[in-house]
Amino acid sequence: MRTRTPAITATAIAAVSALLLTACGGGTPAEPDAEKSSSADDKSVVLLTHDSFTLPKEVLAEFTEKTGYTAEIRHAGDGGELTTKIAMDTGNPDGDAVFGVDNTFASRAIDQGALEAYTPSEIPEGVSDFDLPGDEEHFLTPVDNGSVCVNIDTEWFAAKKLTPPESLDDLAEPAYKDLFVAPGAATSTPGMAFLLATVAEYGEDGWADYWGKLMDNGTKVVDGWDQAYYSDFTQGGGKGTRPIVVSYDSSPAFTVKDGKTTTKALLDTCFRQVEYAGVLKGADHPEGAKALIDFMLSDSVQGALPESMYVFPVSSRVELPADWAKFAQQPTSPLSVEPEEIEENREAWLATWSDTIAQ
Repeated sequence: MRTRTPAITATAIAAVSALLLTACGGGTPAEPDAEKSSSADDKSVVLLTHDSFTLPKEVLAEFTEKTGYTAEIRHAGDGGELTTKIAMDTGNPDGDAVFGVDNTFASRAIDQGALEAYTPSEIPEGVSDFDLPGDEEHFLTPVDNGSVCVNIDTEWFAAKKLTPPESLDDLAEPAYKDLFVAPGAATSTPGMAFLLATVAEYGEDGWADYWGKLMDNGTKVVDGWDQAYYSDFTQGGGKGTRPIVVSYDSSPAFTVKDGKTTTKALLDTCFRQVEYAGVLKGADHPEGAKALIDFMLSDSVQGALPESMYVFPVSSRVELPADWAKFAQQPTSPLSVEPEEIEENREAWLATWSDTIAQ
């Protein structure tokens, strides 16, 4: 089912590896490693996460002060690679907790049995609005959210005296030929999110035709968001020539000049992403993992998310930074695709998308 779902005003995402086309799911869960330490005296907890995860040192120190546990951060690639890793290591994980599984991959981790059900001891107001649909047992806890949206360089369009686009349909119009750049769906999570936005908007029978129109209109597809935004986008700080780019709803908060933002997110083009945390099945230190999940919902972590990882908190108890509150508008009805439908069709959609942009 494809819908537009209400956003809750309150995901830096790196590349989706092509590995996901061949290395997903399946197989027999591995037996726990008997040599792993299970000492009750070991007060460290290992968090597996994506490469973009970062929190201020003082926030991590607060976790230790409050719980007695020391968090060891272990990066495992982008969000897609991270999910593939924990799915393949079911029952014998390389950590205790995981953060960074998003709604485009979440069903894979749950279906593989990679997670233990856990409900945090305290759930701040607003958090439950971002629960993963269908996750009644609560394997995953929402931590942050954001939307992948088409962004435009408002200064460029004003200087050219050209009416900027407002919708996905507009991007295929001749007026915007050779002006749009997007990260690839097979090589980046924002690229995949944008592909899903087109699936949600145009349906199974129409999204590939839409991509054909985009390509005929000179759309440039590059490997990742960094290249699209910083190299090709006219507001990326380099010598970019394209004033339309796939980025985030939070991006305008980072292009403020003289009290005004020089970019704008087109809120009718957005696909919402939610990032989750969970306890890994077979964890050496499950109690430490639970303490870390609880801490991810604390005001300290939730308040640090916008400036540390450029995402919105899920807790409505914390205030946004001033520039975010003013310039980072969220869509009221972002595009969405049900997690089960994504899991069933992801590889087929990616194959069709790859064929379409290659023509």
